[in-house]
Amino acid sequence: MRPLDPLPSHLPEAERTARLPRGFEALGTTAGIKDTGAPDLAVVLVQDGPAAIAATFTTNRLPAAPVQMNRAHLDATAPEGDGRYGWVDAMMCTSGCANAATGEAGLADQRTLAATLATHAGTQPERVIAMSTGLIGTRLPIERVASALTTITGSFRTDDEAFADVAEAMRTTDSVAKAASVTVELPSTEGGLVPVTVSGVAKGVGMIHPDMATMLSFVLTDASAQPATLSRMLRPIVARTWNQTSVDGDQSTNDTVLLVASGAAGAAPVDDDPEALATLEQAVEAVARSLARQQAADGEGAATLITCAVSGGLDDAAARAAARAVVSSDLLKAAVHGADPNWGRFAMAVGNAVTAPATSLEAAGLTPEAAAARAGQPVELDPDSLQIDIEGTPVFAGVPLDYDEAALSERMKNGEVTIRVDLGVGTGFGEAFGCDLTEEYVIENSEYST
Repeated sequence: MRPLDPLPSHLPEAERTARLPRGFEALGTTAGIKDTGAPDLAVVLVQDGPAAIAATFTTNRLPAAPVQMNRAHLDATAPEGDGRYGWVDAMMCTSGCANAATGEAGLADQRTLAATLATHAGTQPERVIAMSTGLIGTRLPIERVASALTTITGSFRTDDEAFADVAEAMRTTDSVAKAASVTVELPSTEGGLVPVTVSGVAKGVGMIHPDMATMLSFVLTDASAQPATLSRMLRPIVARTWNQTSVDGDQSTNDTVLLVASGAAGAAPVDDDPEALATLEQAVEAVARSLARQQAADGEGAATLITCAVSGGLDDAAARAAARAVVSSDLLKAAVHGADPNWGRFAMAVGNAVTAPATSLEAAGLTPEAAAARAGQPVELDPDSLQIDIEGTPVFAGVPLDYDEAALSERMKNGEVTIRVDLGVGTGFGEAFGCDLTEEYVIENSEYST
C-alpha cells in the first residue's frame, strides 16, 4: 500500500491568538442588539488610511444588506475593480441581527450606520465596510447602534486585547471566540527584513457549507500591497480553506471575509516581488486554515472535528471536491459521532463527489473556460487503486482490509478524526474540514429564534 500524502506542511504554524497588526485600532462593545447584553458591536479603524482591502462574499442569491452595500462601496473606491477590492478606512460588525431579507429599509439602515461611522472616522461612507450576523428577517435596532457609534470616541485601543474584543463581539452561537496569527519577515523599504503580522478573527458555527462557508472574518496585516493583489491572493485561499468547510449543508446570506493591509510595518510592497508575495500568501492561508478548522470544530452541537485529506486526484480541484464530499455527508457525520469506523460510508461519499461550481473553480485558479467545463462533473477515481485510512489505520485498498475495529473506534473518540483518501488517478491534493452531527445540533437550531 503506497503511503498517503500528509497534511500540508508548507504553511507556517498559526498561533490561536489575536494580535492586532500595526496601523489599526479596534474595539468590541455593547450596542443593545442582543437581549443578553453581551458584546454585539465590533469596529476596526485604519489609523493612517486608507488601507487596501479585498473581500469575498456569499454567493447566496438573497445577500444581506451589508453584503449589498459592501459591493457598491468597493466598486466606488476602485472603479476598475469588480466589487471585490478597493480602499477602506473603517469596518464594523454587528451581531445578533443579520439584517438579511429586510428589503430597502434594511439597506437604508446599513447605509445610515456606515455614514455614522464615517463621520466618526473622518472619512466618506464609501470607505466603510460592514458585516452582520444573527437572525434573518429582522431589522437592526438602528437608533441603539447609531448611538453606540457616536459614543465610542476614546474607546479604541491598539493592543492585542482590543482585537480579541472584536472576536468576542462577533459571536452568536459560537461557544468560543476564534483567532489566529502568524508573523513572517518581509523585505523592508530601507533594506533588510522587517517582521510583518497577519492576524484574523472569525465567527461562524452553523449554516456553514461551501460555497462559501457561513462565517465572518477580519484578516488584517501590516504588510503593504495593492487591493487587486490582495484580491488575487484571497480568492484561491478561500477556495482552499473556508470553501472546504462544512457543518450542516446550509449557506448563509451574510458570509464575508475581509483581507486588509495597512502597510504600517515598513515592508516594501509585495506586488512586484514574487518571493515576498508567496511568503505573505502562505501566512494569510495559515491564518485562514486555522480559523476554518476552529469553526468546524465549534460547529453547533459538535463534539468531533473531521479533517479529510485527499491525494491522488486528477488535479487539486478534484481532490478538494472529494474531501468536501466526505465532510459534508450526514451519514459519515453520524458515524463519526458514534465512533463507528464504518468505512463504507466514507467510500460512498467519495464516490458521490462532484467538482465545485464554476465560480469556485475560477477562484481556485482555473480559466473561465476550464471552470465551466469541469463544474459539477463527477470526480474521477480508480476503484482498484482507491485507498482509505482512518486515524492512521488503513481500512480499504481496492479491497477491504483487516483491522482492529474496537481499537480504531477508541481512537475516534479523541475530539478529532482524520481521514485520508487516495483516489489513485493523479497528483492532486485537497483537504476539507467538518464536524460530527449530534443531537445538540437539532436542539440548538430548533430553539434558535425562541
